[in-house]
Amino acid sequence: MKLDEFADANAPKDGTGRFQLESDKLLDVALDGSAMLKAGSMVGHTGDVSFTGKSSAEGGLTGFLKQKVTSEGTPIMEASGAGHVYVADQGKKIQILELAAGESLSVNGNDILAFESSVDYSIGTVGSFSATKAGGLVNVYLEGPGNVAITTHGDPLVLTPPVKTDPDATVAWSGSLSPGRSSNLNLGDMVGQSSGERYQLDFSGSDGFVIVQPYEEVQPEQ
Repeated sequence: MKLDEFADANAPKDGTGRFQLESDKLLDVALDGSAMLKAGSMVGHTGDVSFTGKSSAEGGLTGFLKQKVTSEGTPIMEASGAGHVYVADQGKKIQILELAAGESLSVNGNDILAFESSVDYSIGTVGSFSATKAGGLVNVYLEGPGNVAITTHGDPLVLTPPVKTDPDATVAWSGSLSPGRSSNLNLGDMVGQSSGERYQLDFSGSDGFVIVQPYEEVQPEQ
């Protein structure tokens, strides 16, 4: 392929949406104001854009740090101005979800990529897992209106309760759900090592949905 053909074939796509996929692994955030991005996710930007790191754990737009829950932080940054910011996260696939006013989603902190500043959020641990390994389970609770971009290793699977899931493979769930803890302590002995399957998230009821990925995103034990 000639250089000019290559450049034309891979140029940014035309579009008017605030969140637009350039590919299944690269997101274009069109800024005219501000948006929240996972720190370190920016791969390029155009226009007049500035970035501000967030370091408070008090909640609101400065709340995406889990330093009060564990010793390891998961920061975001605020992008402000007018232009385009291109973001990605380690080659993971990107899913854009539109939350209507009042709609909510609880997302694993590892799997947040970006969300509009109109989206309100808070951070916390899943109570039934706060004292176990279980992937740490620091989740971000998001409430619309606005677009949210999450990431998955491979194509996601959406399950409806009642269902039990491996915490290390669980990406997000409907904000109306509150998972409990199910355990099988003998499973770790059976496979000869600590396993995420020993502890499961238990989603009961018949409403809502749970998003899982075909990958166990194991975190260090706290």
